[in-house]
Amino acid sequence: MRDAGYERIVTGYHGCDAAVAAEVLAKKGGLRISTNPYDWLGKGIYFWEHGPQRAFEWAIEQSSLSGDKVRNPTVVGAKINLGVCLDLLDTANTRLLREWYIEFRRLAREGRTRMPRNRDAPKARRGDRVLRFLDCAVIDYTVTNVAETESIEFQTVRGVFLEGEPAFPGSKIALKSHIQVAVRDPGCIVRLFQVGSAEYLRND
Repeated sequence: MRDAGYERIVTGYHGCDAAVAAEVLAKKGGLRISTNPYDWLGKGIYFWEHGPQRAFEWAIEQSSLSGDKVRNPTVVGAKINLGVCLDLLDTANTRLLREWYIEFRRLAREGRTRMPRNRDAPKARRGDRVLRFLDCAVIDYTVTNVAETESIEFQTVRGVFLEGEPAFPGSKIALKSHIQVAVRDPGCIVRLFQVGSAEYLRND
């Protein structure tokens, strides 16, 4: 397998509660690695690449779903070194994912266990299948096995997603399209910074 090292800096935005943002920016705590079984890119600290408004919209959505998690939506910015990246915008990596999916499926069949499935979430647009149980399981399986078989430790995972209604009738451009980065190694977060509300409070 080719070298997956990027050493490329991108700007990411993380939607969260204002109290979390204040704690993180004051260096009194860190952003938590998400380990939900439906996470789009497997486990990691999630950022929207160059997408402050989408990060803020996500925080608002979380606030409406669970006021305990996000009471006062805001955004934290980060400079991220992609490092050793499973970049799913590169066809070499999507093919790698397919190869490990075949192995994942074989083991599931041998063990007579049910394959996870991507699903629609309540109140989400039908067909977007934002609960990515299958994708999450296969990505985590791939990352683990590449580390074991090739001694390559992926530090970040990067992917593009089409989500939401068409931007205009007949279009294949979706209103919520975005690139996300899941940081598996917190050491890849070079710097965190405060994001001014002018960057994400924009008029529709």
